[in-house]
Amino acid sequence: MDVILWILLAIGAFCFGGWIGLFYYRKFLTEKTREELKKEFVEANQSAEEIKKDAKREAEDIVKNARLDAKEEAHKIKEEALTEKNRQREELKKTESKLDKRDEALSLREEQLIKREEQVRNKENSVNEKEKEIEQLVNAQKEELLRIAGMTEDEAKEIVFDHTRRRYEHDIAQMFKEIKDTYADEADRQAKWVVSTAIQRHASEYVNELAVNAVPLPSDDMKGRIIGREGRNIRAFEKITGTDLIIDDTPEVVVISCFNPLRREIARLTLEKLIVDGRIHPANIEEMYEKARNEIIKQIKEEGQNALFETGIKGLHGELTKLIGRLKFRTSFGQNVLEHVIEVSKLAALMASELGLNVERAKRGALLHDIGKAVDHEVDGSHAMIGSELAKRYGEKEDIINMIQYHHNETEATCPESVIVAAADALSAARPGARRETVDLYIKRLEKLESIANEYGNVEKAFAIQAGRELRIIVIPEKVDDAIADQMAFEIAKKIEEEVQYPGQLKVTVIREKRSVAYAN
Repeated sequence: MDVILWILLAIGAFCFGGWIGLFYYRKFLTEKTREELKKEFVEANQSAEEIKKDAKREAEDIVKNARLDAKEEAHKIKEEALTEKNRQREELKKTESKLDKRDEALSLREEQLIKREEQVRNKENSVNEKEKEIEQLVNAQKEELLRIAGMTEDEAKEIVFDHTRRRYEHDIAQMFKEIKDTYADEADRQAKWVVSTAIQRHASEYVNELAVNAVPLPSDDMKGRIIGREGRNIRAFEKITGTDLIIDDTPEVVVISCFNPLRREIARLTLEKLIVDGRIHPANIEEMYEKARNEIIKQIKEEGQNALFETGIKGLHGELTKLIGRLKFRTSFGQNVLEHVIEVSKLAALMASELGLNVERAKRGALLHDIGKAVDHEVDGSHAMIGSELAKRYGEKEDIINMIQYHHNETEATCPESVIVAAADALSAARPGARRETVDLYIKRLEKLESIANEYGNVEKAFAIQAGRELRIIVIPEKVDDAIADQMAFEIAKKIEEEVQYPGQLKVTVIREKRSVAYAN
């Protein structure tokens, strides 16, 4: 018992001593740690101060370097600006040099024109002097003839005028040729250049439309159903659509005939819908006709909008847009009128741009120039005047109205764009293949051309060739010289312009040929 007690006391003493030792050890460590931490804190403050000083030095270096870089960049920008300024100055000098050269060329051209005008005035003065000489000569000869022959004044006038004409006709014709060549060559060359440029920049394909449409059938049995009992269905179809339905021996095909393309297209859609539906009787025909008619009305609006989009025209009244769409179902000598007005609009725009005119105005007037054809079967009058009234009703300007009226010479042109539209219209209609012409009208035109040529004296023969695009006139060489031949060609061409309707350009060629033949025996 005592041993155990001593053992427990020993264990207790040991634990107490260990606890005391541990306490003092921790206290010693805590004091040591505090000293170290204090020392480390001092060292950290010193390091922070050094880092702060280093950062300050680096910041100062960075600012210094940044200032240097900014100065260099500013200097570089200044040099680039100076270089750009010098380059622009050189370009301005070049432009001024070009303008000076152009001014010199214009001045030279102006001097040449002044010289030409002086030459023309001199020639006019010469002609006036010759006319005075002729008048004096005529008076002298008249007095002499009256004194010698005792003729009447009218007889003497006829003899003197005939003599004077024979004497001076060649000089006057030669002078006319020189004046005409001087002023016509440049205008002719410029006009050809503008037209040829417009044609090259816009080339269209032509497809002539016929007055019939062929509708395929799934089988020949369908023909009997279309005809109906005792022809009831076909009569109802023709009455409702206003077309003729031709059913012959051609297998699986029926033909719709009508000169009104709009009616023909509605009838075609109606028949196709009836074939797909399979029920063919008068009531269903009328129902399908209304559906087809509504589809065509929608298509007309879309075609008008597409035409405006294709030509780039904006701000057109909605009703005019619909009327343009209706031109899709209108033809002129086989040429689709909608395609025609779109082409005329593009040609007029190109020609106006080459001549420095108002492109938008020319393009707009050209698109509307045949708008009257959309309703000319409903209203009395020419399509040009009908179109001008429609344009006026829907708020188009006076220049556009004048373009519509002038393209068929219904009135005088009030702006140069009107002439451009008329030229573009003739150009579109005159291209080979654009329009068909009846044989009777073609023959009458050829006969008219030849008759105009034969009205002139000293004409031996006249032939209209190249499908009526050239008139060749053979004259008596003993009575017509080269100068008179030139004058005759000009006069005949002017008369053809006044009296004959023809597409495009017509060439007049006067041929003077003399052959001298001798035989040696």
